[in-house]
Amino acid sequence: MTIELITFDLDDTLWTTGPVIARAEDTLRQWLAENAPDVGVIELATFQAIRERVLSENPHLKHRISALRRHVLFHALRDAQYANAQALADAAFEVFLEARHALEVFAQVEPTLTELADNYALGVVTNGNADVRRIGLGHHFKFVLCAEDIGIAKPDARLFHEALSRGDVKANAAVHVGDHPGDDIAGAQQAGLRAVWFNPGGKIWEGDKRPDAEIGCLSELPNVLKHLG
Repeated sequence: MTIELITFDLDDTLWTTGPVIARAEDTLRQWLAENAPDVGVIELATFQAIRERVLSENPHLKHRISALRRHVLFHALRDAQYANAQALADAAFEVFLEARHALEVFAQVEPTLTELADNYALGVVTNGNADVRRIGLGHHFKFVLCAEDIGIAKPDARLFHEALSRGDVKANAAVHVGDHPGDDIAGAQQAGLRAVWFNPGGKIWEGDKRPDAEIGCLSELPNVLKHLG
């Protein structure tokens, strides 16, 4: 069947994520040290303990990572006896989110999306909280679907089914592109989509079912899609 919809993962597919998150965490810690010194430096173990406590009380936040971070910050600030804990938590989260979007997309992203948009509808399916509209890529996409929008995360097939609904296509007319063998490749295939593995590092495939195609650079995608179609 003719391909009509291409959905994309974001983190480590359109940009490298690890250094961005590390810088955002550092920025957040510095902001807290200046604006909420009684919290001090939140040790990783303390952060994880608060996170586990919040999740035990609010299990629906498991895949709503922005809301979960806000809750964790609030509890840390409240435990430190800040009367304005909620306002501080909201401000701290915005500091983190701003730094989280201080990223540089791969050089091939803009030209590849521009080329693909001439022939396909494009969508985003991500477990993260990056917003393509915030970094100037939103105009390429028909829809943006984040796990936290509906509380379901990849590889759950229901997230991909929701993407098909928003794209108004059937599974065999859609292809998902992502870097994660489980979340992206297995998840998409289990939902009936074809899946293209973005593998710039040349890793060896170790999953059960192989991806429908593999690319080492996004610029390869248009030609690969022609063969899949």
